[in-house]
Amino acid sequence: MLKIPCNVTDQIHLLSQCRFLPPSPPLFSSSSSSSSSFPRRFPSRPPVLSAIVSDRGEASLHTGSGTLADRLRLGALVEDGLSYKEKFIVRCYEVGINKTATVETIANLLQEVGCNHAQSVGFSTDGFATTPTMRKLHLIWVTARMHIEIYKYPAWSDVVEIETWCQGEGRIGTRRDWILKDYATGQVIGRATSKWVMMNQDTRRLQKVSDDVRDEYLVYCPRDLRLAFPEENNSSLKKIPKLEDPGHYSRHGLMPRRADLDMNQHVNNVTYIGWVLESMPQEIINSHELQTITLDYRRECQQDDIVDSLTSVEEVENGGEAVPELNGTNGYISGDKQDTRQFLHLLRLSSDGLEINRGRTEWRKKQQRRG
Repeated sequence: MLKIPCNVTDQIHLLSQCRFLPPSPPLFSSSSSSSSSFPRRFPSRPPVLSAIVSDRGEASLHTGSGTLADRLRLGALVEDGLSYKEKFIVRCYEVGINKTATVETIANLLQEVGCNHAQSVGFSTDGFATTPTMRKLHLIWVTARMHIEIYKYPAWSDVVEIETWCQGEGRIGTRRDWILKDYATGQVIGRATSKWVMMNQDTRRLQKVSDDVRDEYLVYCPRDLRLAFPEENNSSLKKIPKLEDPGHYSRHGLMPRRADLDMNQHVNNVTYIGWVLESMPQEIINSHELQTITLDYRRECQQDDIVDSLTSVEEVENGGEAVPELNGTNGYISGDKQDTRQFLHLLRLSSDGLEINRGRTEWRKKQQRRG
């Protein structure tokens, strides 16, 4: 996990703002509609466990106990306990050829803050962020869609503050959203949303979210619908058509490394992003930077699978459309789409052509760096 170097006084001050709760929500979320059928009743929230600071300047838990990581982590539930914020410093090995954080770094940070949110409210630490009922019934959350928009990539040593929260997504799943800010300026530099569905861990079949499970995690969700992308017809909702074979560009024979496997022995979600980018034309990599990526996850990938990555140019009708400028919490700097390019992507099994993942990316022209 990434941490900001700060003195002991600062750490104790941050710790004194932390509050530790019992069981709570998943890492990400489910399908692709922004309208959620939110239940009218909410279970009462369990008692809050507070961190306090002694007169000797030592931080301790008022009730219960936290791990050393809990006490040192620069993250905490916000005041109402319905979202979670954490700060990260970008390290030298997390930047790429542009001297800024890679999209894989951003995706990993989103995953990290989602896991830490789940842990902070008492969900399981087995990598599935499951509630007690889910563990009893062998149910897990699996990603159905991930959508990330990056307006400004942080550079080495920049500090990023990420806020995350989750909420219900109809009867079929849940969603997790994120807002990314440059901590030094408060500027929103990115947003993301994800959809998750429930699966039986033994049968690998999807399952509807029961009232018991919903009651266990909705207690930690915003009471009113809150979306990282509140604007109507935003790109996180767009369907992704299947790329027709053959693609304009392709990379064949991609194989998961041992390092690509997560704690659940499956290929990590972030690995798919790297595979998608492997078939991007080099001239676009040289002249543009990734602005938006949307991935629909359709099939699990195992360690012994061999994968093909296909990419094709997507024709855009309204090429001169401007990026909207938003106000309030989700506001970000407006931009121009005249220099953007869009591509469709397909990841498939080399053996039988079965679809693993389909995606869409949008790339903006790189700006000339001064100095």
